Amino acid sequence: MAGSDQERLTWLQAEVDRHNRLYHGDDTPEISDSEFDALVRELSSLSLALGVQAPVRVGAPAKRGLPEHRHRAPMLSLDNAFSAEELRAWHERNCKLAGVAEIRYSAELKYDGMSLSLIYGQGKLLSAATRGDGAVGELVTENAKTVAGIPHTIPFSGDLEVRGEVMMSKVTFARLNDARRESGQQLFVNPRNAAAGAMRQLDPVLVAQRQLEFYPYGQGDGEAIRPTQTEVLLALQEMGFTLPTLSLRNGSFESVLVFVQQVQTERADLPFGIDGVVVKANETALQTRLGFTSRGPRWAIAYKFPAEQAFTILREIGLQVGRTGVVTPVAELVPVFVGGVQVSRATLHNFSDLKLRDVRAGDRVIVQRAGDVIPEVVGAVLADRPANSVEPTPPTHCPECGTELIEVGVAYRCPNAACPAQTTGALIHFCGRGALDIEGLGEKLVVRLTELGYLSDLASIFELRNFESELVELEGLGATSITKLLAMIESRRTPALPKFLYGLGIRQVGERTSVDLAQAFGELSALAAATEADLVAIPDVGPITAREIAHWFASDDGRRLLARFTELGVQPQSEAKREGGPFAGQTWVFTGSLEKLNRDEAEAIVIAGGGKAAGSVSAKTTTVVAGPGAGSKLAKAEQLGIRVMTEAEFLALIDG
Repeated sequence: MAGSDQERLTWLQAEVDRHNRLYHGDDTPEISDSEFDALVRELSSLSLALGVQAPVRVGAPAKRGLPEHRHRAPMLSLDNAFSAEELRAWHERNCKLAGVAEIRYSAELKYDGMSLSLIYGQGKLLSAATRGDGAVGELVTENAKTVAGIPHTIPFSGDLEVRGEVMMSKVTFARLNDARRESGQQLFVNPRNAAAGAMRQLDPVLVAQRQLEFYPYGQGDGEAIRPTQTEVLLALQEMGFTLPTLSLRNGSFESVLVFVQQVQTERADLPFGIDGVVVKANETALQTRLGFTSRGPRWAIAYKFPAEQAFTILREIGLQVGRTGVVTPVAELVPVFVGGVQVSRATLHNFSDLKLRDVRAGDRVIVQRAGDVIPEVVGAVLADRPANSVEPTPPTHCPECGTELIEVGVAYRCPNAACPAQTTGALIHFCGRGALDIEGLGEKLVVRLTELGYLSDLASIFELRNFESELVELEGLGATSITKLLAMIESRRTPALPKFLYGLGIRQVGERTSVDLAQAFGELSALAAATEADLVAIPDVGPITAREIAHWFASDDGRRLLARFTELGVQPQSEAKREGGPFAGQTWVFTGSLEKLNRDEAEAIVIAGGGKAAGSVSAKTTTVVAGPGAGSKLAKAEQLGIRVMTEAEFLALIDG
């Protein structure tokens, strides 16, 4: 063996063991799942090349304070696949080992939680234990009895081990961190760590307060209670366990690939965190034939998605001025891949939140990008903090124009309406999707034209035609692109009133409120003359929003801007006032995947019928239309007793 290779192998084994202990034992990981997977893959590859065994030990020894529990059969880990090609190679290898041309599979969500083993005897819950190091875990029976989805008794007369995952929903996690933020406590990094930490509490009362949930993923040791994995899960459901609606039962390998893509698309809408899909040979007899390796079962594999969290270095904390003048801290990062894209900047929300997260320049930080949301820094690895780190302090003056900032709640705002950063931000918003949607006038060009003096306020967009000859001479543009851009701008001189209102960027006025205002007043002039009392009378427009709207239209800046639009021939189209209709007085929410309509089309139907389309479920919601992958919104609707229907039922309703 080459000395350097042997040294690398020894180091890899030690690092994998250390990170295993930090993740499973201490709930304080220092690297992301993808980084850990990379270490494991390198360890396996190098040990194979050197012809030595370097087993990967999953889990960590039991912690002090909790009784130890030896598992009847080891709680092994799964091999991973990171591409369709790796998944297909695993499938073909299984077919060859089993001597068959095709295998039927079940596919389930790979929960991002804490594994738990439940032992039932004569229908009663006898014990609950964590994975631990795979052979010995921690006994947490009383804690488990406080977890939703773990029945204390089941209709099963024999001996049964049920294995599954304890998790904290995204809604519960957000609520928990909100409460900790209000009380000035350190925030939790993610739902998985919050759930794992809760299960190791010595007081079950504290565990109950975390509102954890349990989802089974199969049977543990013992003779299979059903002949297929699908039937085992359905049997557990009949016994009182909860199963997610999203799963593949007894499908072909090609259907597994389709399911993986579906789950990856709907991942952000699920009520809890997942990090992939687990694929299993469906027949338990075939599972027995395929057997196990030292690491885990040959008949199951985890298809891993790109990590939604990653670790990197925070170079510095910068300041960003938004279109409303709010100054927010921004993390400038050493570039890192997270959520499938490279991230070099991330939000730090506000200075109050920054203090609670205790993040400083030079820290090794955890960056999160779930779904399509803006990347954020969720916490720091305090053990790696530089000795000379300095706690950041809020700014006193605007970094763009030097104006003294005013404190509004937890925010610091620049009161200078002429601040260049606010002007640029307002222009980008006005040209963007949801507003005037001026294709070709993106963020970079807006910034460039503002710096060159061609753009000064929202109305100045419609004066660009006066500078056509100058714009054509700008590097990187040219006559064709300028001609297209100016034609696009001309086509926006009569925008739909809701889009125009949203584009104005009035505080508290989003896309839905813009639609409500347009339908309530019909014309821009009527809205401009409305009083706060008139505005509050509109459903879902509260006193704060009404005050912001009335103030904007009464302000000198607002009146001057509207006068400029009129001078330049910009005339927002009048909106037909909403009077009656089949959905009058109703609020509808669409969630999950729709197959016949897209979300905008479905909401437009409700609005055209006199109703309101909302983005969240509340007690005021009339109906929820739920498609495949519906998550927390569907759960909340069921909790509140709100009517739920499928897309097919909705289509049948409107056809009628």
